[in-house]
Amino acid sequence: MEFDDLKHAQRERLIFLDQCLTWRGMANRRDLIDRFDISTAQAALDFRLYLERARHTPPTYDPVRKTYLAALDHKPLVPSTLNEAFASVLAENNLPLSVALPQPERRADASVVSRLYQAMRNRWAIHVQYTSMTSGADAGQWIVPTHFVSDGEKVHVRAFSFKHEAYRTYLPIRVSTGSSFETRALSEQFPDDMDWNTRARIWLRPKTGLTPEQAAVVRTEYGFEGEFLCVETRKALEFFVDRRWGLDQEDARLERVRTEYDDDLEKTGRRSVKSG
Repeated sequence: MEFDDLKHAQRERLIFLDQCLTWRGMANRRDLIDRFDISTAQAALDFRLYLERARHTPPTYDPVRKTYLAALDHKPLVPSTLNEAFASVLAENNLPLSVALPQPERRADASVVSRLYQAMRNRWAIHVQYTSMTSGADAGQWIVPTHFVSDGEKVHVRAFSFKHEAYRTYLPIRVSTGSSFETRALSEQFPDDMDWNTRARIWLRPKTGLTPEQAAVVRTEYGFEGEFLCVETRKALEFFVDRRWGLDQEDARLERVRTEYDDDLEKTGRRSVKSG
């Protein structure tokens, strides 16, 4: 990756400079000084180094605005997403140009998470009380945590449940702090997590019924490079893909064409395809 040869602090400043030129189309020394509280001399050194690295599509200096402007064919040295750019260069603290909606803060008890983690690392079964949004609170059950999973908003734990004799995905924040958290070494066998070990390739296209112009916008928005867009995940996490991408909503902009499954491909080489 570009800038990996630099010390962390300077690498962060050059990445910021690169994002300014990529997403704002302009940058100057003051941007660095205000953001990182560095001297004018240091900002000049950083700018000089950036210009050396960006020699293929260098920015040009505008003496009237006293700022550097990105070249029309500017290519970022470190690609970034719009969301990353919003957090770093588009949402300026001193200008009321942008605003972020408040995110729900889902709090978890660190002691619960650490107990689950230790059980996972030691391959122990652990006894917990869990409150489900469908069946309510249980009297306690033995589970074997195997993986932590993030859906981009919440952190889940994948675990085998002896109560349900199946793998399930739990939210640590719904594990009661009053659980016994008793642990035991695994003496009994439990099945492999086939849904976790199965890779899912979900092929998407713009929703049927969109106008050609709308479909074209959707293709641009989601970064289509061909007729379809392929999203890879584990079969166990397909539900979260559907919810995160809004595929289960009436106003969805994308729809599935088909789903391909590689059943533990590294070991079996088998592949199955589900249309839909």
